[in-house]
Parts: sequence; C-alpha cells; structure tokens
Amino acid sequence: MKKSFKTGAFFTLMLLSNLSFSQVTMKKLWESDTTLTTPESILFEPKSKTVFVSCINGGPAATNEKSFIAKIDLNGKTTQLKLTENLHSTKGLGFLDGKLYVTEIFKLVEIDPKTGKVLNKYEVPEAKFLNDIGVDTKNKIVYFTDMRSDRLWKLEKGQMVKVVEGGPLKSPNGVFFENGKLIIGNGDGKILAYDLQSQQFSTIAEGMGGIDGILSDGKNGYFASEWRGKVWHINTEGKTQLLLDFVDAKVNTADFEYIPSKKLMLIPTFLKNKVLAYSVE
Repeated sequence: MKKSFKTGAFFTLMLLSNLSFSQVTMKKLWESDTTLTTPESILFEPKSKTVFVSCINGGPAATNEKSFIAKIDLNGKTTQLKLTENLHSTKGLGFLDGKLYVTEIFKLVEIDPKTGKVLNKYEVPEAKFLNDIGVDTKNKIVYFTDMRSDRLWKLEKGQMVKVVEGGPLKSPNGVFFENGKLIIGNGDGKILAYDLQSQQFSTIAEGMGGIDGILSDGKNGYFASEWRGKVWHINTEGKTQLLLDFVDAKVNTADFEYIPSKKLMLIPTFLKNKVLAYSVE
C-alpha cells in the first residue's frame, strides 16, 4: 500500500507540474480592414457585444485632435467608424456603469457609448502622457496610468486622486484591477502587482521588453503585449512564454483585448491600421 501511495503521489505531482507549464497556442482567425487608423486600444463590452477601438489617427501628441472611437463586431466588421470624433491622441479604454472612458494625453474622457457624446472631461494634475485604464466595477473606480510621470491615478465619485507614484514604477502603461490589486505593465519589462490595501508592490514576472497591454488569461495567469510587436503569456508561477513575435515584420502589438469566455484575443496593430484576431488554446 505504501508503494502504491508513493507512486500515485509521484504521478499526481508530475501531472500538476505538466499543467503548470502547459503551453499556450494561438491561431489567427481574421484581420480587419485598414480604416481603423492607428488603433491603440481595444475593449469588449459583453452586454452589447460591442468591440470599441480607440484610434489615434495620426501621431501620439497632444496637438492631434483627429482621434476617434470606432465600433466593430467580433468578426472584425466595422459597425460604426467614428462613434466619437475630435479627440486628442486617444489611448486606453474602460467601461463603468454604462459609460465609456478613454484617456487623452492630459485628460480622462467620459463618453455615452450609445450616442458617442462626450459627457465629461476630467483634468489630471500635472499629466504628461496618460495611457491605459483599469476598472473596479464593484467599488466604481476608474484607474489609469500616466507613463511619463510614473504615476497611477483613479477617478472615484467624480474626484481625481493620485494612487501611487515612483518606486518600482518605470513608464507604467498597461493596468487592470484584480482582487484588490492593480496589475501593471512596466516599461522595464516587468509585470507588477500593487496591493491597494497594504500599498506594497510585488513583481509577478520580468525579462520582457516594455509592456503595453496586460490582462488576465482567465486562469490566474496573464497575457502581456510589447508595443514593438510581441505577445507573451505569464503562467501562475511567473514563467513567460513568447506567443507572437512580429518585431521583424514591423507589426506593433498595442493594448489588446482578451475575452476568456470566447478564448479570443484582439490585437491593435497601431501603424498597420488594423485589428488582428486570434483564438487562444
């Protein structure tokens, strides 16, 4: 009986080890047309089954007043090219209480997603280069990064509050909220976790290039993108796996969207002016 128990335990450990280091695979499904000029960020809203795309439509500078928000479906068809126009170098997207949020370089913009009307523009003190958005739907908080000032901000009850700055933050870009923590993609290639209660940082993974997008894989791991053209998977032990490498092809991979229920990843290609869709297994 002892021998049988030890053998069973050994194979159980082996199975758990294999699951821990199981490889993720991706298969291309489609690509959109090139009317989505300089797409930077993508957000799927499940209730309306709508995919929002923030299109810089030019250079990422404050003087750019031609940015817009587009809507596409899950097959890559554009359903409304310009839901909201005349924005300033749009970046990250978030959704809270029926409102769409997008960062301009110096402001956080609140939009009615049905009409495209701008409802509010929130000033951000000493903003330098606002970027990605993460949302805590339970506590009704919109978090976002200012990558050139190494700061994280939040909009809570209409008030703009600085969450944290400096420390291990180095050009923070991608961010999302998860279980009382902010998961942050750093410019030095690290994935950080910031515990909002203890106000302490920890490192989830490192060794990648400058991170653009970061999201949960729905299985306690993460997906991350580098703007220069790489997509990574980070497992529960912080091990990294390179999934896509478009660097030589000069295809950027900006602030992507991942939909766990559909095992679908949508990747904005920035200068290539289109969105790529991949199934994830």
